[in-house]
Amino acid sequence: MASKVMDLIYWKETERTGMVLTGLVVGLLSLFQLSIITVVSTVCLAVMCFTISVRLYYQILFILSWGDGEHPFKTYLDLDISFSGEDADRYMQTAIVLAVSAVDSLRKLFFVGNVFESLKLLVLMYLVTFLGDLCNGLTLLIISVIAVFSLPLFYRQRQEQVDSYIAKIQAQIDNIKDTFQRLAQGGGPPPDPTPGGAKPNAQ
Repeated sequence: MASKVMDLIYWKETERTGMVLTGLVVGLLSLFQLSIITVVSTVCLAVMCFTISVRLYYQILFILSWGDGEHPFKTYLDLDISFSGEDADRYMQTAIVLAVSAVDSLRKLFFVGNVFESLKLLVLMYLVTFLGDLCNGLTLLIISVIAVFSLPLFYRQRQEQVDSYIAKIQAQIDNIKDTFQRLAQGGGPPPDPTPGGAKPNAQ
């Protein structure tokens, strides 16, 4: 399943990826005008009309001896989507660990386990309020879907350039974090990286 998702993201099968991306974007755009119940029911109705029509068409061809009578969706019906007991337990344990870790991280942030980390969350939430004034969650979801189908492919094609830009940005962020950390500790010059540190000249 994971390999098929990666094939979609990296456009290994252009037609299938285009259909999936178009369907997702059109479905999300329709939520601006229609309720999610209407969108889901309409999509299900369209899919059912298509599959039943194709199934009846193949059945008629078989009756007229123009086809072999094979089910047109046999490939999808034969897909194994079941989980063994061990797989289910492993996925459940992973989900529980992730949930507990997320709750623990949020607890430390909201109850100021680390001042610097809590301040970063405060600034982020403040910036998100401005983002909320510009667009809603549905718009962000549409942008995210488009980004998932475009950024990985762009990164693979321009990996060296992107890595160099990310390295420069990370260096700037590290400098800013170091500055704030020194201010939080009372200021002073940055520590001397040489072993033992620099010693003042004797007078």
